[in-house]
Amino acid sequence: MTTVHDHAVTTIADDLSVWPASTAEPRPGDLTVGGVLLAEIADRFGTPVYVLDEAEVRDRCRTYRNAFPDTEILYAAKAFLCRAMIHWMDEEGLGLDVCSAGELELAVTTGFPAERIVLHGNAKSPRDLETALRLGVGRIVIDSPSEIARLAAAVGPRGHQKVMVRVVPGVSAGGHEKICTGTEDQKFGLSISDGYAQHAIARILDQPQLELTGLHCHLGSQIASFKPYLAAVRRIVGLMARLHQQHGLVLPELDLGGGHGIAYRPGEQALDLTTLARKVRTELAEACAAAGLPVPRLIIEPGRAIAGPAGIALYRVLAVKRTGARTYVAVDGGMSDNPRPALYAVRYAPRLIGRHTSADRAPVTVVGRHCEAGDVLAADVELPVDVRPGDLLAVPVAGAYHLSMASGYNLVGRPPVTAVRDGRARLLVRRESLDDIRSRDVGL
Repeated sequence: MTTVHDHAVTTIADDLSVWPASTAEPRPGDLTVGGVLLAEIADRFGTPVYVLDEAEVRDRCRTYRNAFPDTEILYAAKAFLCRAMIHWMDEEGLGLDVCSAGELELAVTTGFPAERIVLHGNAKSPRDLETALRLGVGRIVIDSPSEIARLAAAVGPRGHQKVMVRVVPGVSAGGHEKICTGTEDQKFGLSISDGYAQHAIARILDQPQLELTGLHCHLGSQIASFKPYLAAVRRIVGLMARLHQQHGLVLPELDLGGGHGIAYRPGEQALDLTTLARKVRTELAEACAAAGLPVPRLIIEPGRAIAGPAGIALYRVLAVKRTGARTYVAVDGGMSDNPRPALYAVRYAPRLIGRHTSADRAPVTVVGRHCEAGDVLAADVELPVDVRPGDLLAVPVAGAYHLSMASGYNLVGRPPVTAVRDGRARLLVRRESLDDIRSRDVGL
């Protein structure tokens, strides 16, 4: 199996292959991550709780920088963002890709340089644009024609703002239809094939306060093959060649987005970054040479591939119920802290931790506590047959699109986030309390 890592952890059993590299099993049934017992984290901070391995996050940032040494790497903040994550990205030399005024303000008020931030969004609000201009964001990615006039007016006749245009290359890629964004029939970007992208670019060139620095695309998420990226490079360079012919335009940047696939369960395929970097670099150089264009600077936007494998979700078993041929194991979290199984049919490999058992394993369905039949965290996964209330379950690859997509369903409150490193655990984001929920309700 190919992973983002270029090293193997030979001391860990194969069923821990998708866990952070620091994962160890000092005693049967006990797991440590970052030198900290996961069961102790559950006891100290309660459950559900997210555990983020800081060293794993940083290692993945460095893996990207080594694979793409001449590339601008922007961490996709939508995957997971908190002040500590922002600080780590700054220290590791990555930029940020944000999608809202909230993400942008959190980054800048944490001390992240605004010029290393790119603002995305298919429907940016007036507040998003005002905040981006006020804070001096590096680039704004234009996603629709109506944004051009709005942005130009907000910048003002004596202002200046670097922009990119998100184009749709017509390349199908991604792990689920709801996360495929490189094709025509979805809400993002401007199509190359029908001329909308070219028309928008011509309008931008008529706005002297807007500086077009390059083209952007994002093909989707959970892409395990390099081939879609090569197809996108060819089509976008083709557009760049037409723009050069029509306007004499030479664009210095090309943003290929992210979507780099990771393994959620042992044996699943992940995108090989070394191969991706080599193939994209070669394809871009050859396509530009054929078009008579200089090679633009490449930009990529990994999010899940940095945060996802560094996170673990810990749950406490509340009930075990056998109904017909199926066994349900209910835990104290669920779709309010991880809606991804319900949204995308994502499959995980939860593991019993905190005690040793020699019991046989059998298929069970791990479900959440919410009043919804679709609140299923992991269907048909094998756990020991003696699993019982009070047990701890750990779900690996839980660092991306869990807490960032969490909801207030049933008012159970969002879980805290902890970080582990060098044998120590610390709180990054506290648990949402009933007082937090009450304080927002001002209607009485």
